[in-house]
Amino acid sequence: MTIDEARKEIIKNIRDIYEQNESNNIAELLIESITKLSRSERIIDGNRILSIAQENLLHSSNFRLQKHEPIQYIINEAWFAGMRFYVDKNVLIPRPETEELVEWVVEEYRIENTEDRIQNAEYRVQNSGFKILDVGTGSGCIAIALKNKLPLSEVWACDISDQALNIARINADALQATIDFVPLNFLDPGQRRQLPNVDVIVSNPPYVPQNEKTEMKRNVVEYEPSTALFVTDDDPLIFYKAIAEFGREKLNKGGRIYAEIHENLGEPVKGLFLSEGYQTVQLKKDLQEKDRMIKATN
Repeated sequence: MTIDEARKEIIKNIRDIYEQNESNNIAELLIESITKLSRSERIIDGNRILSIAQENLLHSSNFRLQKHEPIQYIINEAWFAGMRFYVDKNVLIPRPETEELVEWVVEEYRIENTEDRIQNAEYRVQNSGFKILDVGTGSGCIAIALKNKLPLSEVWACDISDQALNIARINADALQATIDFVPLNFLDPGQRRQLPNVDVIVSNPPYVPQNEKTEMKRNVVEYEPSTALFVTDDDPLIFYKAIAEFGREKLNKGGRIYAEIHENLGEPVKGLFLSEGYQTVQLKKDLQEKDRMIKATN
């Protein structure tokens, strides 16, 4: 089987699961992973014959794709903020909207070398004592991206899952990011007291009510970790309450909380932070014009 034939076979096998563009992208990702060839090399050398081992890997991967398993778990790879992350079933697959959350933080805290930017109150000059906490770090994508873009900051990250933290550490080592990882249940006030005072809290917490499971795709519901996705229907804001409470105790004066939110729960989350005494609370839309991020200032 040639590379071109392999591409056609992948697309044929998943065309009833994914739209055409997504099927094409999945095919390219899988072939790149199997052959280790760049896109241009695959185009130029499309008639190259796959080895027996490569063909066997193709067939087993095709079988997994047809079972709706995400391509990122099959190739153990996902890109986030221009960096390659290792992922498997123990962590959420990083999403583009989470990149937008990271960029929002970076825009407001990065060092600017021009005098007018330094004097602009929207930008704060960071220093070596500047601390960031990522709550529910998963693969570590938020924490590592922030450390990469704000290198003088001190970054902490916590998660309840030991398996997730192992993956986050693997990614931090591979991407040469120094992060303080802490295993804990953030919903337990006693456990989260071990975390330091910080200037910024960032989080993409679980926020999908259980009753929305039936509306979601199989590749998400059947494969991604449910504890990182879902909350109970009767208390969908449970993690935002914990973050708001923690912020009152551990967020330095003038500090900020940035969190990803459910697109239909923007106003309730905003009301929660205001009721907890935060001075200003701002909702922000993502590129799809949905309320998907919130900032609360201490």
